[in-house]
Amino acid sequence: MTKRNWLWMGMFACATMLGVLMILVLRSGPMNAAPNQTATLVAADVVAPDPPQVGEPVDWDQPGPYLQIVVAGEANGTITIDLAETVAPGHVAQITALAESGAYNGVVFHRVLEGFMAQTGDVRFGRIGPDMGSAGMGGSDRADLKAEFSDVPFDRGIVGMARSQKPDSANSQFFIMFDEGHFLNGQYTVIGRVTGGMDIVDKIKLGAPKSGAVAETPDVMQSVSISQ
Repeated sequence: MTKRNWLWMGMFACATMLGVLMILVLRSGPMNAAPNQTATLVAADVVAPDPPQVGEPVDWDQPGPYLQIVVAGEANGTITIDLAETVAPGHVAQITALAESGAYNGVVFHRVLEGFMAQTGDVRFGRIGPDMGSAGMGGSDRADLKAEFSDVPFDRGIVGMARSQKPDSANSQFFIMFDEGHFLNGQYTVIGRVTGGMDIVDKIKLGAPKSGAVAETPDVMQSVSISQ
């Protein structure tokens, strides 16, 4: 047998072995993939609850009281928020008192970040008018609140209280989630969830892409009231 024939036979044998190895790899998955059979079996034994849907009754609290927000601007309509007084009784009491006193009427959505949240509630500096340069830097004449963090996740439609870097600094400002933001979980107090008018929330005028600050004419809470 010539050297050329030996060479061809050697190349054929190498190609055959390579083909077998490729078949084994394709059948077993990537060589560095972690085994997941045990995890799959464990997961199959646990039935995870369906995530709450916007508009459904609040499942962590008794229904009501409700915060009714009439919005005007690019968004026009009424947003209904079921306040979670069992989860955050102190915060809900403060929000209720401010709403019943008319303090929220005429306050703008001063910070709105697409895909994240719409923030409002600065009753000191956030009232609609010619000078709103300090909107978002104030609160109310009521005392700041002690944090009431919970295990309620920040899903779409959840309403939370804004605060400074200090946990016990929430006062009057609150925000509504456009989408889930679970990095906020356990860091901010949940006060309720939108049960009506989420389509109105989605239309609130957006702010700057990075800061969320709304220039010129932001959308405004024309009136805010409490119903049972």
